[in-house]
Amino acid sequence: MPEYKQFPLADTAEGLTEADIIAWQVKPGDTVTVNQIVVEVETAKAAVELPIPWAGVVTELLVEPGQTVEVGAPILTIDVDPGGKAAPSAPAPAAAKEEEPAEEEMKPLVGYGSKAVVTSRRARKGAAPAAPAPVVAPAAPVAAVAVAPAAPAKPKGGYVPLAKPPVRKLAKDLGVDLHALTGTADGGVITRDDVHAAANGSAPAASVQSVVDSGYDPATRERRVPIKGVRKATAAAMVQSAYTAPHVTEFLTIDVTPMMEFREKLKKSREFAGVKVTPLTFAAKAVCMAAKRTPDVNAVWDEAAQEIVFKDYVHLGIAAATPRGLVVPKVRDADSMSLKELAIALTELTDVAREGKTTPAAMLGGTITITNVGVFGVDTGTPIINPGESAILCLGAIKDTPWVVDGEIKVRKVLQLSLSFDHRVVDGQQGSEFLADVGALLADPAVAITY
Repeated sequence: MPEYKQFPLADTAEGLTEADIIAWQVKPGDTVTVNQIVVEVETAKAAVELPIPWAGVVTELLVEPGQTVEVGAPILTIDVDPGGKAAPSAPAPAAAKEEEPAEEEMKPLVGYGSKAVVTSRRARKGAAPAAPAPVVAPAAPVAAVAVAPAAPAKPKGGYVPLAKPPVRKLAKDLGVDLHALTGTADGGVITRDDVHAAANGSAPAASVQSVVDSGYDPATRERRVPIKGVRKATAAAMVQSAYTAPHVTEFLTIDVTPMMEFREKLKKSREFAGVKVTPLTFAAKAVCMAAKRTPDVNAVWDEAAQEIVFKDYVHLGIAAATPRGLVVPKVRDADSMSLKELAIALTELTDVAREGKTTPAAMLGGTITITNVGVFGVDTGTPIINPGESAILCLGAIKDTPWVVDGEIKVRKVLQLSLSFDHRVVDGQQGSEFLADVGALLADPAVAITY
């Protein structure tokens, strides 16, 4: 007989509790194979495509695009034995207790370390447990066997209200919370009438009329966007950092004309042919070199252990603006890379980030970060330190500016730097020395020879 399984939302990265459904890659009736991508979700860290660990026929999509789902909650129902035969029903006594959920272990998704999850089905009210199926099952294929639970219950991993996708969309449009409703259809399924009834009962006509009579409704000129995904994660991280680490920000203005001239020479060299070298490339190299002279900026405060952890490697974070919000992917072991290797790594990293394909793993474990507001024409900023780090360097725009050179005013390429650091870990002296070293390396790349 048909065997139905529910596919739960897996934990795609350590510590995540929920994700938003972006788009389904399948629909009811589609036949799927093992490890086929069925849905794209957005977690607090990235957009991820999820494969299904079974083959079969999709029977129902339990959530709609745009919904936020808890990790472990079922999102799709699949028949893993669509060609099976139905077993004859056993006689049903007048009253019987509901059958306890039958649990099945689901193997972890390929590529993810999710925990084993269970899925369950309940028998209908008033029905006895089905008798064991005989060896030969002569009945016709069961295409219309009802598998809906008898009443809404909170299964492991989160409660999912029983409602078809069109009803879920209607509830979303009307602002009705399906979790607060009890379905009136067979099996406790929520209907369109249930949603309309809830909507009508939750908005008294008098309050609506009072707004209309006033002649001014602010809501008509406002937009509300749910706080979720990358935006939600970024907000939590920034609040945690701002109210945990005592921030100090220092500024430095430098003449980077020699650096820009050196950049033009590299463009014409055979070794850098086809390699994109930007001011960010030079800044990344300068940060790695300066961090070796001032390791405090590459350390982190461990509150639980009451220790300062010094990292003898640089996993360099690069803040990147994407359509989904701010992400900070890392260049692993950036301190061991040459200038050319850094240029290639930064180009690949930023391209992937702007396409929204940065994986959650790529954003973990940074030691120090660079943010480049100069690409927006901004002179400088006071950046907030990423949690788990102690410093962040901000690059401003490079502009033609009057500058005194050998007693004469000349037009030079001028850049403003700012450095925010955690004053628990980095003293003013260390922060100033690090910023001065970065500035010296950018002002004259030849200084690197002396390091």
